[in-house]
Amino acid sequence: MNYIKMKLPPFLKSYGFSIILIISIIIGSFLGILYQKDAIVFKPFGDIFLNLLFTAIVPLVFFSISSAVASMNNIRRLGKIMGSMILVFVATGLIASAVMVIGVVLYPPTAGVKIALGAGVNAEHFKISDQIVKAFTAPDFADILSKKNMLALIIFSILLGLATSASGERGKVFTNFLTSGSDVMMKLISFIMYYAPIGLCAYFAYLVGVFGPKLLGAYAKAMILYYPTAILYFFIAFTFYAFIAAKGEGVRRFWRNIIPTSLTALATGSSMAAIPANLEAADKTGVPRDISEVVIPIGATIHMEGSCLAAILKIAFLFGVFQMNFCGLETIATAIGIALLVGVVVSGIPGGGTIGELLIISIYGFPLESFPIITMIGTLVDAPATMLNAVGDNVAGMMVSRMLGGKDWIKTA
Repeated sequence: MNYIKMKLPPFLKSYGFSIILIISIIIGSFLGILYQKDAIVFKPFGDIFLNLLFTAIVPLVFFSISSAVASMNNIRRLGKIMGSMILVFVATGLIASAVMVIGVVLYPPTAGVKIALGAGVNAEHFKISDQIVKAFTAPDFADILSKKNMLALIIFSILLGLATSASGERGKVFTNFLTSGSDVMMKLISFIMYYAPIGLCAYFAYLVGVFGPKLLGAYAKAMILYYPTAILYFFIAFTFYAFIAAKGEGVRRFWRNIIPTSLTALATGSSMAAIPANLEAADKTGVPRDISEVVIPIGATIHMEGSCLAAILKIAFLFGVFQMNFCGLETIATAIGIALLVGVVVSGIPGGGTIGELLIISIYGFPLESFPIITMIGTLVDAPATMLNAVGDNVAGMMVSRMLGGKDWIKTA
């Protein structure tokens, strides 16, 4: 039997799956508007997609990072990747924070806003040192195998990769196992993504139906500031970064491949859930595997552009509520420093801003009653903030490639 093979136009070949995802999200949004609060019935279908992704995330991160490190013959290159990555993360985080500082100064989010304080939370025994220990380590090996301890898992994976590489010939078999595991997990993720249109449709129906009306409440002004700023940052800043990385060709490849990552992060509110799509996009863009498999999983935990935007907004919001002036070099510099710190704490975990919000009120000494105020802001900006975090990881991989591979790195990809 002869089968007719359809040759898709280049546009559909590049953007076909992205278009399907966009259509599914539009359908989900209309369902949310139609059903409103009753749209919560769609949430289980979205949860299935999210659970499938999260089930595969821990082994994917473990195998991708450990295999990338173990396969490196030159450990110095790993050091260069890590150093360049941290430099890019901090620089982009500072830029994002500065952008929102300009936004809140020009358009104060609490001008004319009156908010009744909530009951607050119990923040006894909250110590920054304890949070650092919990973020970087886990008390037991079993605890590492959880998305709640991603940074500890990443550190363990890097150390395991280094140990494997240092074992020389005796570690070759284990290196092959790790590499094979990475390939198998990527194939598993490709199977899971077949369900993405249904999962994202259901999740957007739930998000629009349940949380949409809150955008019309007392926090509307803050959202009017955040959403356009996030959208402008998404298109302008990331295009600029991609241009720095590889000029016009970098911009074209970046936008050709980044849409699935953007939509996954936007719908799920998790940088970790976007890791598979992010790695695939990096491959298609031409980012070397040893860079993408280090930068993207680590970035999902500690990269922070969207979180920095949100943190500055929360700080400025509280300053306005308590009639404090958000101005002056020292005040703004402190806010930017806290935004970078909060970005490290909260990135990669859906709704994980709680610790970061406690950190803000703890450092500034705001009363505990201020906690519900910024919790609401965190909920409303979580999805776009996470999208910026995830997409920022991808373009960061491009800039690290530029720093290590020279201006023509993309031509050899």
